[in-house]
Amino acid sequence: MSLPPLVEPAADLSIDEVRRYSRHLIIPDVGMDGQKRLKNAKVLAVGAGGLGSPVLMYLAAAGVGTLGIVEFDTVDESNLQRQIIHGQSDVGRSKAESARDSIKEINPLIDVRLHETRLDSDNVLDIFGQYDLIVDGTDNFATRYLVNDACVLLNKPYVWGSIYRFDGQVSVFWNEHGPNYRDLYPVPPPPGMVPSCAEGGVLGVLCATIGAIQATEAVKLITGIGETLLGRLMVYDALEMTFRTIKVRKDPEGDPITGLIDYEAFCGVVSAEAQEAAAGSTITVDELKDMMDAGKDFELIDVREPNEYEIVSIPGAKLIPKDEILSGRALAELPQDKPIVLHCKTGVRSAEALAAVKNAGFKDAVHVQGGVTAWATRIDKALPTY
Repeated sequence: MSLPPLVEPAADLSIDEVRRYSRHLIIPDVGMDGQKRLKNAKVLAVGAGGLGSPVLMYLAAAGVGTLGIVEFDTVDESNLQRQIIHGQSDVGRSKAESARDSIKEINPLIDVRLHETRLDSDNVLDIFGQYDLIVDGTDNFATRYLVNDACVLLNKPYVWGSIYRFDGQVSVFWNEHGPNYRDLYPVPPPPGMVPSCAEGGVLGVLCATIGAIQATEAVKLITGIGETLLGRLMVYDALEMTFRTIKVRKDPEGDPITGLIDYEAFCGVVSAEAQEAAAGSTITVDELKDMMDAGKDFELIDVREPNEYEIVSIPGAKLIPKDEILSGRALAELPQDKPIVLHCKTGVRSAEALAAVKNAGFKDAVHVQGGVTAWATRIDKALPTY
């Protein structure tokens, strides 16, 4: 959908800016007017991770005058496979500060503003209100719905992207002119049904493809050129190397967004059934180690996927993937005569598996808080994390 330019042009470009952006200026559709609009634009990236990296780097190179970054995390070595705005020397640093330094190296003319905080219902309206356009690169549903609802309430357009393994999706949402995220996904999926990138993985270069499309849409919105993805969902399959677009329309029966809600509760990161099962049936990795040292007889079950098990495992753990337990196919493999201890990567999937095991009649069952990640960071630091 064609839209008018999002911002007014800046008064002028300096000689240095003319030299820097000359390849834009000689494009008739961009020209001086479009570049001045980019200079005057304020864009906020939610996240400086896999998608935020190419978005921020390309928008900085393009000359977007003000770039904001919402990010509270630190750089981990596992980020470097895809989060190209960070380098080896940044491991352990604030992601926001690392991203700022990379942006300044690309383009020192950019005003970079950091919001080193977890985005929530208390701060989102104040932060978003400072910007013309939001680019969402988050990987959890609670934040996606928070971003959408805040943009609707503030009448802000935003560019949304999503990645998982070899697949990516991109769209533009602007409630005043077309659909918003809730028109595409009215309700979140059941807890545990859609793994995060941390659980399911992502091809590193997929981030570049989807992030570059997000940056392209941001430039088009700012300058008012071309046809945006408003009203369309672009779906990319990296294995098949195919792009397809799906029309997205406003839901005439959708409930109006009148305020912000409790998004963690709305998305149910862990189901109510899993929370109930885990209450009083959760042990720490220290308690698991004590059970092992005492020679207690129990069955330790790893409910992750086989490829995760190959990366790292807790000694003595038997692999039974969560879906095998939830479907009932693996219940016959569980012992009736001794306690069962379930674990996963961090404790979310094992809590879901625990609920299924208890419902099947295995009362003497617990799960491990923090999973194999906690084991590797607290008990056996020689083991890798992922």
